Amino acid sequence: MKEQKISFIGGGNMAEAIIAGLVRSGHEAEKIYVADPQSSRLQLLQQKYGVQTCQDRLDLMQAEVVVLAVKPQQIKAALQDFRDMFRADQTLVSIAAGVTLAQLREMAGEQVQLVRVMPNTPALVGAGVSALFSEQAGEHQQRAEYLLRACGQTLWVEREKDLHAVTAVSGSGPAYFFLLAELIQGAGQTLGLTPEVAAKLANYTALGAGKMLVESGRTASELRQQVTSPGGTTQAALDVMFEEGLPEVVRNAVAAAARRSAELGR
Repeated sequence: MKEQKISFIGGGNMAEAIIAGLVRSGHEAEKIYVADPQSSRLQLLQQKYGVQTCQDRLDLMQAEVVVLAVKPQQIKAALQDFRDMFRADQTLVSIAAGVTLAQLREMAGEQVQLVRVMPNTPALVGAGVSALFSEQAGEHQQRAEYLLRACGQTLWVEREKDLHAVTAVSGSGPAYFFLLAELIQGAGQTLGLTPEVAAKLANYTALGAGKMLVESGRTASELRQQVTSPGGTTQAALDVMFEEGLPEVVRNAVAAAARRSAELGR
């Protein structure tokens, strides 16, 4: 895998996360190509990671793997110059939310071998989780998994429509935790803590709780109950959260994200 050429159509944050992971894992930077309309962005990626930058579509299409890393509304314009250029032995990996395999195939050509991926922004620090779906098998799945494992964990879903739920839970999910950390920090300041102290407490509490969720082998519910002593301070806080309807708010919010993902694909 490390010998294969990989091209990125789009050089934004998620593309950079994957590139950074690939370079960290030992993939040769000289075999990574990036195209982006912003020359300043290309210059940054070249200086930071040593990748090749180009706008020549023929150079980009020499790669075994092409990563479509543009926003959903930009995909049609991005692919119009590449239609019918994809080879049957080549893998196109799309990280665009909501854009279906059928839509991608219509824009890129029937011969294209497709894998859809829903990553999330913690990939920027090597701690992402990406859900993948493909109608292809074998080498095409292996290539896509190789890309995303370079910046975090991967899993496969059995149905393409499951990616809407994935988008709502993990794709958008970091923002939910960031908001909670933001609110906890603000509450700490209201109680008299300095912004620096409140931020450090909130941020490292989030980090520690996340590590416990991943490494303890216990469910979120079990861990919550473990830290909640009857009649104690945690119980007092959680009672207010339940009384104020936090569970319903979260359910409704995640459902709204899933609906929006489905709308983007229409």
